[in-house]
Amino acid sequence: MSDKEFILDWIRRAADGLFVARELFDKASPKQSERATFYSQQCAEKALKAFLVYNNIALPRTGNLKNLYELCQNIDTSFVEVKADCEWLAPYNSKILYPNKLVVDEIIARMALEDAQRVYDFCTAKINLQCP
Repeated sequence: MSDKEFILDWIRRAADGLFVARELFDKASPKQSERATFYSQQCAEKALKAFLVYNNIALPRTGNLKNLYELCQNIDTSFVEVKADCEWLAPYNSKILYPNKLVVDEIIARMALEDAQRVYDFCTAKINLQCP
């Protein structure tokens, strides 16, 4: 797999996460707010990782959006534009799929989708590769 293909694979995975999140939120009955929020976090995680791969940074074995964001911010200070989105999505990793104290309703799920879309759009614009 070429470097470009590897980057595009990360972008596709991010896009898939966003697609699944939207399907679970918009089309499932009842709405699957928790799972939509989880997949929104996954979208942002994969988009940040795509940017890191694009910049030849070895990927850390973490899904922690705050850590991934900081690595991206060290490369490009304009990532400050999505800092709040990354921080807000950070708690909604795989822990959301298990009983916990995080309450996820439709409002939170909708916000997660919006934040994930912003992070995805921001990262893909920075990468500027065509995804088939």
